Amino acid sequence: MASVLAAEAAPEEASEEKLTEDDTDARPDRRGRFLLFGSKKNKDGQMQEQKNSFESHYRIVSPTFQYKMSHRQVGKCIIINNKNFDARTGMNVRNGTDKDAGELFKCFKNLGFDVFIYNDQTCANMERLLREASEEDHSDSSCFACILLSHGEEGMIYGTDAAMPIKTMTSLFRGDMCKSLVGKPKLFFIQACRGSEFDDGIQTDSGPPNDTLETDANPRHKIPVEADFLFAYSTVPGYYSWRNPGRGSWFVQALCNVLNEFGKQLEIMQILTRVNYMVATSFESWSEDPNFTEKKQIPCVVSMLTKELYFN
Repeated sequence: MASVLAAEAAPEEASEEKLTEDDTDARPDRRGRFLLFGSKKNKDGQMQEQKNSFESHYRIVSPTFQYKMSHRQVGKCIIINNKNFDARTGMNVRNGTDKDAGELFKCFKNLGFDVFIYNDQTCANMERLLREASEEDHSDSSCFACILLSHGEEGMIYGTDAAMPIKTMTSLFRGDMCKSLVGKPKLFFIQACRGSEFDDGIQTDSGPPNDTLETDANPRHKIPVEADFLFAYSTVPGYYSWRNPGRGSWFVQALCNVLNEFGKQLEIMQILTRVNYMVATSFESWSEDPNFTEKKQIPCVVSMLTKELYFN
């Protein structure tokens, strides 16, 4: 049964803020070593310093190459927040994901979205929720956003009961499936593992630098059915994605940080490039097991957008 939750009505567990262990959104191995992740190196000060050092450089923009964001509504944002999983999946509880969901709710609400959170959804429920959303009339909306917080594998996302292809859900919003979103941006943010590889990172000698026509205006104008999608993954194909039970996932922490600071000023690809930078430079895992310590992560953006996207 779908559980709809507004962030204000979702108090954080008191114990969650006290947890400092890093974890991954993946199936634990047979020895359960993922239970041994220790506290993340304390780099919060560094992250704050780097955030404040971002210089405000903006693009020269042309309305011809911007998505129209002047509809009556910005659009709907669906957050699927899967924390608890059936024992048969072999997946651990995703402590820290409620922190992610709450922060994302506030960020996207501030951008003007109508945000809905659905907790602990089965595969069937996830597909049903997005199918119903794709069948709605989005004529008065400028775009659509969906955020998936769960365990995952390459090309797959976990419901509480099993894994399913991500494409099963995203394809519901193709141009030939969701006519009222044709020519409008469809954004998917996915916090989940995409494999079982670790990124060991590499030492570098250089530190961080200091430094228009609407589609429906011309019925003969055709665009690809896969156009106007953007997928922002928390990690690259094949790799683990890290999450801190007390602070939330690295990717979502960085995404909310940049959106809060620049969400109404920068273009979406500028925003996500800064998210990449923050995750790459401000986070590193720590574990009592040397095989799982000092690991890095880099998000991955796949864009089929045909124009620039600003939320102002």
